[in-house]
Amino acid sequence: MLNEEVYPIGSRVRVAHDSPFRGLKGTILAIHMIATPGEPIFCFYLVDLDGAHLRLPLWFEYHEVVLVGTSCEQAAEC
Repeated sequence: MLNEEVYPIGSRVRVAHDSPFRGLKGTILAIHMIATPGEPIFCFYLVDLDGAHLRLPLWFEYHEVVLVGTSCEQAAEC
């Protein structure tokens, strides 16, 4: 994760990675970061997807989601 911004919990994101969930939007519930000295930091987001058939939140790598806005800013989407 090279100089990437870490999205805060509560942010609205869209799945941008090529997967069955591509295009779905959701809310970040948790963040897990892996930091090893001398290595880039990797970030994973636990996302509660809107309209997914799965009722459980899913983990996505930082490059698999893009920011749509915070839940407050995008209240109309929630």
